Amino acid sequence: MNDTTTLWQRLKPHVAVFDPMLALTLALLAGMSLMTMYSAGHDYPGRFDDHVRNLTIALGMLWIGASIPPTWMMRAAVPLYVFGVLLLVGVALFGDVSKGARRWLNLGFGRVQPSELLKIAMPLMLAWYFERREGMLRWFDFAIAAAMLLVPVLLIARQPDLGTALLVMAAGGYVIFLAGLSWKVILALIVAGAGAMPLMWSLMHDYQRQRVLTLLDPSSDPLGKGFHIIQSTIAVGSGGLWGKGWMGGSQTHLEFIPERTTDFIFAVYSEEFGLAGNLALLFVYLVLISRGMVIAAVAATEFSRLLAGAITLIFFIYAFVNMGMVSGILPVVGVPLPLMSYGGTAMVTLGLGAGLLMSISRHRNLMRG
Repeated sequence: MNDTTTLWQRLKPHVAVFDPMLALTLALLAGMSLMTMYSAGHDYPGRFDDHVRNLTIALGMLWIGASIPPTWMMRAAVPLYVFGVLLLVGVALFGDVSKGARRWLNLGFGRVQPSELLKIAMPLMLAWYFERREGMLRWFDFAIAAAMLLVPVLLIARQPDLGTALLVMAAGGYVIFLAGLSWKVILALIVAGAGAMPLMWSLMHDYQRQRVLTLLDPSSDPLGKGFHIIQSTIAVGSGGLWGKGWMGGSQTHLEFIPERTTDFIFAVYSEEFGLAGNLALLFVYLVLISRGMVIAAVAATEFSRLLAGAITLIFFIYAFVNMGMVSGILPVVGVPLPLMSYGGTAMVTLGLGAGLLMSISRHRNLMRG
């Protein structure tokens, strides 16, 4: 019996897991990322090759995430959350100390940073919780959710890793907000947070206070703490309307931009592609976020809606905070630009998140069909 199955028919079940709009948007981001990293990492041997490897791994994680049914995500929510919290406790007790921070856990075969796992595990856990409480939510359900969120956030902040702690808090906070948290409660929390700022200031580490003071006046330490912000804003402004051209950034290639392949890669992009390039990049992120919110709005279940909304807003907070700190309107907190900055852990986490979004979209379509 002859097998008349074509190559496309064999590949289609594995390709059909991708949401076309999301896939196109992510492909555009990957293209921009490769061009920018080639220029930014020109003087870093192996940096571009490593970035290509990280993108490839992220693509693999995207495919895995897109292939996981939402029902499997629900089953994995509690074990992943518990596992992640236990790893954070392990970091607090036995973690490796590097540059004054205890963020890594040595497992023998390599080191892992458990806080990255919570960026996905936290919204999964809270979406699972609110799915179970759907139709009978009370005020104490939100209190319980807040407690589940604060446990890993406080453990991460203690390392200290304020940037990651804020991202995990945002990931979980989005789920709580989308679950129907009252605006009165949100306003009360904002007022309470503003009132607690003096206490928060007293609890901050010296280097965290210095970041805030440097944001307010970078010129107070132009060759020290303020150097990052001053040089990045110069690079962003020097790009002008059309930019200096690919590989033509003077601030970049004269090595004035610090961390130009990681946290400050947006400064490299801005210098070489200018305002026009920035608008194009912002448009791509806008399409990505808009598509994610549409997927959340039409999701088949409460769990899928909350998870899709939280993942989408994670992309937003990454992009907003990174561009804000590079432009000098937010403190430097070490948040990468999504799918642009060098860094394997964040790249893999975001790739998995995008894959979960695609899975939610596909299973909504399957149910409608």
